[in-house]
Amino acid sequence: MDGHELGFLKDPDLVRQLGVLWGKSAVKAAGRMNLLMCHLLDTAAVSEQIWDRYLAPSTKALLDDVAGGHGRGRRFFAWVCGVHDCGKATPAFQQLDEVGAQAVRQAGLTWMSTGGQRWRHDRAGGKLIRDVLRGAGWPDDQISWIWPLVAGHHGKFPSSGGLIEPVRARGHLHGKGLGWRRVQSAVVEVFTRQLGFDGLKDVQPVRVPSRADQLHLSGLVVMADWIASDERYFPGVDDLRDVSLAASRERAAGAWEKLGLRGGWGRLGVPGVEAFQDRFGEKPRRSQVMVTDAARRMAGPGLLIFEAPMGEGKTKTALLVAEILAGRFGADGVFIGMPTQATSDPIFSRVRAWAGKVLPGLESQVALLHGKRRFNREWQELLEEVGDSPDDIYGTVDEDALYGISSFSAGEAPERRAPAEWFLGSKRGLLTPLVVGTIDQLLFAATRTKHVMLRMAGLAGKIVILDEVHAADVYMSQFLLEGLRWLGQARVPVVLLSATLSLAQRRALVDAYLAGASSREEPPALNLPATGGYPNVTAVWVDDAGPRALVDHCSSWRDDLDVRVEVLAESPRAGSEPLSSTHADVVAVLAERLRDGGCALVIRNTVDRAQDTYQALRAHFGEADVCLLHGRLHASHRADRTEEALARLGPSTNRRPRTILVATQIAEQSFDVDADLLITDLAPIDLLLQRIGRLHRHDGVPRPARVREPCVVITGVGACDKGAPWILPASDAIYGRYLLLRTSALVCAADNSHWKIPGQVPALVAAVYGEETVVPEAWAQAEGAAFATWEAEQRARAKSAEKFLLTRFKEHENKTLEGLHYAETKAAEEIVHAIVRDGEPSVEVVIVLEDDDGYASWTGRRLGPNGEVPAHLVDEVLGGTVRLPAKLAAAAESELQPLAGWRGHPWLRYSRALKLDAQSQARLDRFRICYDNDLGLVLDNPQ
Repeated sequence: MDGHELGFLKDPDLVRQLGVLWGKSAVKAAGRMNLLMCHLLDTAAVSEQIWDRYLAPSTKALLDDVAGGHGRGRRFFAWVCGVHDCGKATPAFQQLDEVGAQAVRQAGLTWMSTGGQRWRHDRAGGKLIRDVLRGAGWPDDQISWIWPLVAGHHGKFPSSGGLIEPVRARGHLHGKGLGWRRVQSAVVEVFTRQLGFDGLKDVQPVRVPSRADQLHLSGLVVMADWIASDERYFPGVDDLRDVSLAASRERAAGAWEKLGLRGGWGRLGVPGVEAFQDRFGEKPRRSQVMVTDAARRMAGPGLLIFEAPMGEGKTKTALLVAEILAGRFGADGVFIGMPTQATSDPIFSRVRAWAGKVLPGLESQVALLHGKRRFNREWQELLEEVGDSPDDIYGTVDEDALYGISSFSAGEAPERRAPAEWFLGSKRGLLTPLVVGTIDQLLFAATRTKHVMLRMAGLAGKIVILDEVHAADVYMSQFLLEGLRWLGQARVPVVLLSATLSLAQRRALVDAYLAGASSREEPPALNLPATGGYPNVTAVWVDDAGPRALVDHCSSWRDDLDVRVEVLAESPRAGSEPLSSTHADVVAVLAERLRDGGCALVIRNTVDRAQDTYQALRAHFGEADVCLLHGRLHASHRADRTEEALARLGPSTNRRPRTILVATQIAEQSFDVDADLLITDLAPIDLLLQRIGRLHRHDGVPRPARVREPCVVITGVGACDKGAPWILPASDAIYGRYLLLRTSALVCAADNSHWKIPGQVPALVAAVYGEETVVPEAWAQAEGAAFATWEAEQRARAKSAEKFLLTRFKEHENKTLEGLHYAETKAAEEIVHAIVRDGEPSVEVVIVLEDDDGYASWTGRRLGPNGEVPAHLVDEVLGGTVRLPAKLAAAAESELQPLAGWRGHPWLRYSRALKLDAQSQARLDRFRICYDNDLGLVLDNPQ
């Protein structure tokens, strides 16, 4: 930066002061102090790379519009990103490094010596930029949305009161004399002119973006700052003569190449009608044509809901819809949210295959995003091909080093088949161009947590697809609806998939999106037509004339299955009655129906009940025919069992070996098994129908004569002919008695008759979730009491979510991000998961074996004397991760700690060790715990 460039400053003292203000100490800038002006320009240069090589066309169009016309958005974006650290031009920051502080004082910038509290440079920057922009004549409405981007770039947006300099930190903003005010204005002015603006007035945008767009932009600011703070590619520059935008651009381009960062598919054309055949090798079904046609007819970005029976091909449809909407509205990637980790894994493979057909090589940009992804073999193989270390999504970053710098090697193989390492770090997963993960990722984006802006930046500019949305209970729905509000305001196209929704669910989802799209607290009036049939599609959007809706339906691609419904009545077990008698009837049914072979799925509502049933069946049928799958298996066993279940119960044109899979709700959703016979505990009708969706799922599968007719046998409920039936208490605790009673009424009425699936699905769901009477008169009093309890619990659960939601009630119409973190939800990822999932928080632990010689992995392979884990055993040790029941969470948090040898390990240092003795047992609280290689984690009764 030569004298000619700074000639407008006139004052040589001011130039000298600019040459000593530091942005990174030598310790954080590869051994050489980095000047503040250099870091601002580095960040601006990185933002140009983000614009040119990462941003979605829709985001560029938004920024052009905000900045005042085509071509202005790029430079405005660079200014917003680069100016973020202007608050470092204050005594509050400059005194933090002894060497840097001495140079600043020698240049004539001094401050009062005080032991008062530190005033963070992000908030100081918010105050400084607000004052500087006012001095430049900016209007208040433009200043009011810019300063929170500066004040919040470390992850939290303060209120305007947070910009008041603390009493005990007086002088930390402007120091002594007028010199500080002059140099602070000069920092912003010089930076602004370096970007090619004539001055601050030239930067002024022409309109205020929505609050969701501001949150999106804030996340991009953080992204640019983190990249520009990586000392490997941006080492210190301590001579102002070596600082220039050209030099920063060279550094930024080199960093981008070495990091291997890239966006998604760029600007995508709208695929034609032949695309379905090209992508998936098959002709589209009627419902798939209907939905893709609806996507082509939408006049603006909006919400599209596709309801169809299990096996209709909703996922394939959604992927092609994503292409259509991306081509029409400028999205550059996709996020696909599944209900569970287990359901995310198979979709990951399908999305990679689809992405490679959309654009060759794009499959390398698909990330799998959930806490157990390291146990997905395809994901792990992709990382191993390029020699990565095991990744860690949920690592922590120190408060004052929020740059997300990876510890991985800097080199990038050109043929890399996995997303860039940078995307694999803490809080950055959603920024990957294409993402498959759990719906929790979207739910997190609706929580008032630190760095929530990174989550919004990872969703905006994409097409968002959420599967099995009916599975969200009333608590999770609060976060889903809040997320839809923000996505609607950001004009993010959203595709929701479901087997079926109740009328109330569908209306709530539509209202939330439209309220956001209209930037209103209450949704705009819309006469939403009835869906009329099944499968169906509902599409809504907002244009200049207000909200619009498109609703259509058609018949399914396959004829209805006549599913026989049978009730295998149970009754409370007497105190002296052996436990095995509870499962004797199930054993008898399976022995009869599977005499000639076949595959059966048995779904139990609790792990304990599944384990007991498995033992009873194994005693009768032997080990070879019976499998067990539930959530208390450790990660390695669960992955292996899931793979085995999909292989044994998957579709086949050959006769399959006799198999009985005993599972919990894991098998309820997005689990592509094909059962000849289903036995299931009673569940609310929509979940019961989901389970029935595993029954005779595919055509052409050879089935023995005894199971050729699809049949569901319902357990966990008593006889229906003598008043309200007995219902398994554990089921009552999970789902509530009200919905189970109403479902029981339909089940009992259908006993020994048939349901037409999927034809009757909407009517069955509407009957249970509607207001019409469905229970016999003899049950009316029990239903009334159950309804009162259920309604109170629903209100309480919805209320309990409010304190974690991103926006407070009645603040959805706020214009800026000021005060968004009015009370930050301070929680680790594991706790946030519990926050959005409701219920008591559970805790994951890592199983290790302990003996007189020290520790071993769950397989028996020796660890170091203090539990040190050799590199080749890290995956094996982590494979022993298991989730404890909620009732043991408190005891685990107080009694279990990482092993001493884990404390320095990046992936084990926060893992609690569950030490098992030679009998694979331990005691926790009042429980004796055992890990059985067949049953999984087993708890004895408390003593």
